[in-house]
Amino acid sequence: MENYYDLEIDNIVEKIKRGRAKKVLLQLPEGLKPFALEIADEIEKKTNAKAIIWFGSCYGACDLPQGLESIGIDLIINFGHSNFGF
Repeated sequence: MENYYDLEIDNIVEKIKRGRAKKVLLQLPEGLKPFALEIADEIEKKTNAKAIIWFGSCYGACDLPQGLESIGIDLIINFGHSNFGF
C-alpha cells in the first residue's frame, strides 16, 4: 500500500496524539477501502485510539456520517484527493 499512496499516517498519528483522541472514524473513498483494516491497524498500533472504519459511501469531505455523537467519535479522518492543510 505504501508504494502506491502517501496516506500521511505519521501526520494522522501526530494529530490523534495532540488532540488526545480516543475514537477515530476513518472515511475512505472506494479505491482505498480494501486497505481499511491495514490503515486502522497501523493507527491503533501507533496511538491509544480505537479506529472505526466507515464503510458507507463517501463522496468527499462534505459527506459526513450522521449520528456520530452517540458513539463518541473524537476525530474524523477523511482520506481524499484534496489537501485541506490541517
